[in-house]
Amino acid sequence: MSGDQGRRVLVIGIGPGDPDLLTVAAVRALNETDAVFIVDKGDAATALQQARRELCERVIERDHPYRFIEVELGAICDRGEGSYGEAIAGLRDARVDAYEELVAGLDPNETGAFLVWGDPSLYDGNVAILHDVQARGAVEFSVEVVAGISSIAALAARHGVALNRAGESILVTTGRRLAKDGVPSTVDNIVVMLDTHDSWQTLDDGFDVWWGAFVGMPDESTVAGKLGEQRETIDRERTRLRADRGWLFDTFLFRRPQ
Repeated sequence: MSGDQGRRVLVIGIGPGDPDLLTVAAVRALNETDAVFIVDKGDAATALQQARRELCERVIERDHPYRFIEVELGAICDRGEGSYGEAIAGLRDARVDAYEELVAGLDPNETGAFLVWGDPSLYDGNVAILHDVQARGAVEFSVEVVAGISSIAALAARHGVALNRAGESILVTTGRRLAKDGVPSTVDNIVVMLDTHDSWQTLDDGFDVWWGAFVGMPDESTVAGKLGEQRETIDRERTRLRADRGWLFDTFLFRRPQ
């Protein structure tokens, strides 16, 4: 982009993967971008990179010049020995270094963008990492966040349900925390994300479940019903999709029966 706004970095929520679920603000932001930073991790990196490329090719105007800059960093599963907390700290330091280099590579008045699955405010560390880069002071830039439609919202919409019944609580958690903490007795509705180790299998059969993977995309899969009756179907679908695509983004909503 031309102008004298200084270096800008956009953190753009791109929804659960369906280009039709991009917000107007996200499309506008993508069309203001000079460099799209694609930072991925682990075995799914190639598929994730390709998904972002296809999204950009669909929504960025043909006459708008931009470039991709790809970086692959370690995944938590690659952490080796040591505690989870130590691994997260080490990966974060590596990302701060990498992000600083990416931003420094922008021309003084260019705009770069990180594309975040779902919404940048939910289980994503990009904004915090960029603030750490700013705090170092080696490169000057502004950060703007563009909200996205979360996989949670997309799941509820696809199934035509609300996330909670009137007056009830909601717990949004990860598979790792679910395995460690269980479900508090005061919680009626549980959203589980990032469950790579099948912690959802520990929940009681009596829960109602709404599950979805790749919501809105051609290979979307959804299941709803009593957990005890749908457990095998969900497990089978998760295994199939992970094998077909090499990666899996799915979300669960569990609800205690009244």
